[in-house]
Amino acid sequence: MLKPGTTTVTADADHTANLWAFIRGGFVPLAEAQISVTTHAFNYGTAVFEGIRAYWNADEEQLFGLDLLAHYQRIHRSAKLLHMTVPHTPDELVRLTVELLRRDGLREDAYIRPIVYKSSESIGVRLHNLESDLTIFAIPFGKYIDTEVGIRAQVSTWRRTDDNAIPARAKLTGSYVNGSFAKTEAQLNGFDEAIMLNQDGHVSEGSAENIFLVRDGMLVTPPVSDNVLEGITRRHLMDVAGDLGIGVIERSVDRTELYSADEVFLCGTGAQLAPVIEIDRRTVGNGKPGPITRRLHKIYFDAARGRMDAYRHWLTPVY
Repeated sequence: MLKPGTTTVTADADHTANLWAFIRGGFVPLAEAQISVTTHAFNYGTAVFEGIRAYWNADEEQLFGLDLLAHYQRIHRSAKLLHMTVPHTPDELVRLTVELLRRDGLREDAYIRPIVYKSSESIGVRLHNLESDLTIFAIPFGKYIDTEVGIRAQVSTWRRTDDNAIPARAKLTGSYVNGSFAKTEAQLNGFDEAIMLNQDGHVSEGSAENIFLVRDGMLVTPPVSDNVLEGITRRHLMDVAGDLGIGVIERSVDRTELYSADEVFLCGTGAQLAPVIEIDRRTVGNGKPGPITRRLHKIYFDAARGRMDAYRHWLTPVY
């Protein structure tokens, strides 16, 4: 059973009946976008992916893709690590995604999942001499974790994978087993989310989110060298903080700093911006989302829905 504060969204038949997918160079109904059980990526986790959100603005009757180009630039970088070449440029992928969303005709928030995967039907552990393919699909999607009241987190006993083992800076499908161990441990222990440490014992990130602390009016976040994903939402929030005159420090963070922080929040495209109000049964601040978290939260969601001209460049209109 999922604990309070965490929401899961599944792509059931009612949600997917009229949806499309791009696979093997063309568009097909989502139900027909299938691969063989002998596909290399299915057997060995040899794929890279992105999670991209699109937000519906009812006032404008417009669906906005959030950071499409930045996500597709990152999937190109991730693919290089697995000796894969993405068969389309980032700009071409943006255009394909817009066409996909138009075909789907969604008038609600959506989640877009592009995957570049080792498509060879082959058994054997390796990265070389294998074919690859691209698929993109989208589904209606709500909250991944609570973004309003705040969540309760646990420092996980599972350590974040190291850059010299399975690089966290790339979104590799196989590496998400690491975060799954941590998330399940936290939820079965009665928490909403996990916070993971790296091999040196420093704070890394959540099970699938970047982390920020607020100390003395400043944002503090682990550097990308502490085995964190180079998050797009992370970068945006750092830019917004700069626009607001809020200082940002990137440095290694000790576990005990979590307990004494004024505010803590997790962020990511899927998680969006989620206040953390308790860690290891210790209250963060006064047990409610803090003022800096609330300020960034409002700006982020207004910007994502196209309500702030200053951040309109984040968005790609679909219709």
